[in-house]
Amino acid sequence: MSDRSWPPTPAGDPAYAAEYWLTRGVLPRRVLGFLIDLLLIAGLVGGLWAALVLFGVLTLGLGLPLLGVLPAVPPLYHYLFLIGPLSATPGQALLGLVVRRDGDLGPPDALEALLSVIGFYVTLALGAVWLGVALLTWRHRTFHDMLAGLVVVRADSLTPPLISPFRARFY
Repeated sequence: MSDRSWPPTPAGDPAYAAEYWLTRGVLPRRVLGFLIDLLLIAGLVGGLWAALVLFGVLTLGLGLPLLGVLPAVPPLYHYLFLIGPLSATPGQALLGLVVRRDGDLGPPDALEALLSVIGFYVTLALGAVWLGVALLTWRHRTFHDMLAGLVVVRADSLTPPLISPFRARFY
């Protein structure tokens, strides 16, 4: 008879401990980060809209076609922040999250970020219920994360702690 118990205990499995350390509390932070990003995008689009309308009035309507760039603001917001030095949108970074490649936990490259953003907006267009797949996956990954080969992890889990939480002894 084997000395392993079924189901495997999280305390005895180092792979489970590493995964838990990377992704603990990611899902609620992701949702809150998305809401923060929505507010930031709304403010950005609102300010840009006001500036472009004022420009359109000052140019007697010749500048109003520039309002056509407004739908490109949200995808550009997500894309530029994903390939930036934070590798996260401001909402994600504020809540201690970072987007990394699934294989080696390196920052995403331009193509992976582009695939992630396109997949995210296609998912929203098809109905946000598809984002619920994150409730069922191991690392709480959504379809656009899996498509791009990315994972959202806690930023503090990427730096080694001074004292390992799994080996710490408290007397």
